Amino acid sequence: MKLHLLRAKLRAQRAAKTAAGTIAGSAAIGALHLARRFDPTKTADFFGALVRKLGQRLPEQRIGRANLTAAFPEKSAEEIDTILAGVWDNLGRSGAEFAHLDSVWDYDPEHPDQSRIEVTPRSLELFEQLRTDGKPALIFASHLGNWELPAVAAVAHGLDTAVLYRRPNIKAADRIVEDIRSVKMGQLVAAGGTAPFKLAQALQDGKHVGMLVDQHYSRGVDVTFFGRTCKANPMLARLLRQIDCPLHGARVIRLPGHRFRAELTEQIQPVRDESGQIDIQGTMQAVTSVIEGWVRETPEQWLWLHRRWR
Repeated sequence: MKLHLLRAKLRAQRAAKTAAGTIAGSAAIGALHLARRFDPTKTADFFGALVRKLGQRLPEQRIGRANLTAAFPEKSAEEIDTILAGVWDNLGRSGAEFAHLDSVWDYDPEHPDQSRIEVTPRSLELFEQLRTDGKPALIFASHLGNWELPAVAAVAHGLDTAVLYRRPNIKAADRIVEDIRSVKMGQLVAAGGTAPFKLAQALQDGKHVGMLVDQHYSRGVDVTFFGRTCKANPMLARLLRQIDCPLHGARVIRLPGHRFRAELTEQIQPVRDESGQIDIQGTMQAVTSVIEGWVRETPEQWLWLHRRWR
């Protein structure tokens, strides 16, 4: 009898979870459709202010404060709170901009002074090199500024790309999210067991493979980030060991006046062992150090709300 009741309880819990996911997915779909009906700038302002206010009441607020306090022990509580408010604001704006991925990227190489996006001259040179050298390349990014835009920028200006992405946890929202991303992001490769093989094939086909590399990965290699050890997904370095190609970092950060600045790093040399083979841990540390430098420049634009250190 007890076993029967336990099974019934588990079935009810699964049904409730499925129902909650469906409701949440429907709400997410509705919000994305609604956001697309309004001006992207005004929508970003609205969601930035809304999430900035609501975020202070969520459990992630404590995670963010603890992370920032550990990373910047020299900063006061007031400074930490100011950064954290900016983190929520950036998250809200990024969410609103996601609904307008087909129009947010606004850069005209012929009229850069009239564009919403600023691109440094050296980044333009590096991008043109990537576009015309006939080689595949690996490009990493982080959850900084608007982290969807580097992939959009690549395709908008003729770079053949394959982008690793994580499917939404809510299945009901998966299709619309993939549809929005597929508009301007090239080949999409969902994270999972087959992703390394698909990305390796993309490199062999001459594509430029992009991925976010700044979140916790339980089976990852140890790297130091803001003086503390955390786990980094080694896929990037393993792909580089398999297919030797240029490695760059990309970021799109916010500027005042609803503008952005896009940058590519110089080619990053992987760390090699005594035999000349690419060192996985050392290379991921080199990548992580680049990201730390970015985050120190604009800490209010990085996603401090997840448990990067565990």
